[in-house]
Formats: sequence, C-alpha cells, structure tokens
Amino acid sequence: MSYAALAGLFLLVPAAVFVLAVVRRRPGPRWWWSTAVTIAVLLVLTAVFDTVMIAADLFRFAEGDLLGIRIGLAPLEDLAWPLAAGLLLPALWLLLTPQEEK
Repeated sequence: MSYAALAGLFLLVPAAVFVLAVVRRRPGPRWWWSTAVTIAVLLVLTAVFDTVMIAADLFRFAEGDLLGIRIGLAPLEDLAWPLAAGLLLPALWLLLTPQEEK
C-alpha cells in the first residue's frame, strides 16, 4: 500500500467527523478562521520539522511508495497526519461542547 493510499484512508474518519460537525452545528466565522489558522500552522511546522529530521537522517521513506511531491524534504503524504488532527480536534470540540442558547 502506498503512503498516499494510507493517508487517504486515514483522512476519511476525520473528514467525515468534520463534515458532520459543520452540518450539525453551523459554526461561525471565528471558528472557521481559528480552524484554518490551526491547520496552516500544523502543516508548516510539520513540513519544517520533518525536513530537519529527514536531513538529519532520523528516518527514511520508501521512495517507490511516494507520490514524489515534496515540501522541503518532507513528502506530501506526511502532511496527512497534521491535517487529520486539524480537522478532527476542532470538529470534536464543536460536537462535544454544549450549544449556546440564542
């Protein structure tokens, strides 16, 4: 199984929970903004620190299983994990906090 296929499978549940949370709770602009900034920061930090760790030869990827697209030295597929966290955690927070009375 390629890294892209594994990442795609892994992203199914966070994406589904995210869609469910958005449809059920209809968050406002502040939630969208903070979620987008969180995901962007997680992606940048992952790209930077994965590049450092790969440059230090702390780990390697099987080149045949990669798409070939890299951000720094980090393969694109490696960004699925912070994306999943950035989708899942705000969505769970949205679903599990009591809804405010209007």
